[in-house]
Amino acid sequence: MIELTEQQAQALEHPDAIPPRVMNPRTKEMFVLLRIDEYERLTEEEYDDSQWTSEERHALAWEAGKHAGWEEMDEYDDIPEKP
Repeated sequence: MIELTEQQAQALEHPDAIPPRVMNPRTKEMFVLLRIDEYERLTEEEYDDSQWTSEERHALAWEAGKHAGWEEMDEYDDIPEKP
């Protein structure tokens, strides 16, 4: 178990604040301090952190394009012929 600094402990006392970040001085990796209930909620059985399938990536790209207004750009649907 790691003991918090006074500054980290004070930051955790404000539930509406952004979770405190800590850095490993050897690797410079950043970490976020979360309450155990928040961590457990994020890692429940329903949580899926597996690689996305190509269908999921395609659907996400299509949704992003739709929100950007690209659905009205039908002229870009056709692949131009090579000269």
